[in-house]
Amino acid sequence: SVLEFNVRFGDPETQVVIPRLKNDLMDVIEAVIDERLEKVKLDWDTRASVCVVLTSGGYPGTYEKGKEIYGIDEVNTIKDVTAFHAGTRWKEDGGNHPFFLTDGGRVLGITALGKDLGCAIEKAYQAVGKVKFEGMHFRKDIGARGKKQGVVK
Repeated sequence: SVLEFNVRFGDPETQVVIPRLKNDLMDVIEAVIDERLEKVKLDWDTRASVCVVLTSGGYPGTYEKGKEIYGIDEVNTIKDVTAFHAGTRWKEDGGNHPFFLTDGGRVLGITALGKDLGCAIEKAYQAVGKVKFEGMHFRKDIGARGKKQGVVK
């Protein structure tokens, strides 16, 4: 009998964890491979982290592809914000201007760090506001339960 198991990062769950890891991720992965993880002290950023997933029109059902994505460059200039690509495709149009197109249901994960949950939520949605593509959808309540339960002041 054979047991198979796969090891991979969950998506988008990992997108709120990785930005908080201060260690070089490759060093941690190599320590796991070399069976010396117990010798690595993981150093974590204590700030709050929030990820808002931008999806294509029709997701989670049949979704649209090939829609040009605007604003990713602006998102990447915001301090403590990361745009994680999921369902995107790079296209070059003969040298005029290369760009990204939607190519999946979950298109981008916009992750922000903040001094508390409220600040992280605000920064994430500020960044989401910079991104545009036809049919774009996203939840507007990310982090709301945590705020309601008093995770944030």
